[in-house]
Amino acid sequence: MTSYHLAQLNVGYPVAPLTDPVMADFVGALDRLNALADASPGFVWRLQDDGGNATTLRPYGPDLMLNMSVWESIEALREYVYRSGHLDLLRRRREFFRVMDTAYAVLWWVPAGHLPTVDEAWDRLELVRSKGPGPDAFTFRAPQPAPR
Repeated sequence: MTSYHLAQLNVGYPVAPLTDPVMADFVGALDRLNALADASPGFVWRLQDDGGNATTLRPYGPDLMLNMSVWESIEALREYVYRSGHLDLLRRRREFFRVMDTAYAVLWWVPAGHLPTVDEAWDRLELVRSKGPGPDAFTFRAPQPAPR
């Protein structure tokens, strides 16, 4: 067990309202994917609304959805994202979310036991957008080691 955990935020603009038929496969998969995350080795916490996901939380505009979670390690998150049933829906992301011309995901280390706020996560996303990946805000493609 380490003294740091990995936090992640990803954001996206859906191509249609969640009630639109084009979003049905995405919405229909949420409960299954959230349960899969919750049961995954290394999972710590995820942001949820009253419905058990984060789809109604729109602090940065009515069209911008967000997802935020904390994991014991980058390996644990990578396993869930790229080596579980999550990958099938991830491969279809362009069916459900508009392509963004700026960074839409960020990773950063938090002290174990700390649950990041949405504002903290947004600041990290803005940091990776403005300065690129570094020790305080990074991506899967440019991972950083946990602080010592």
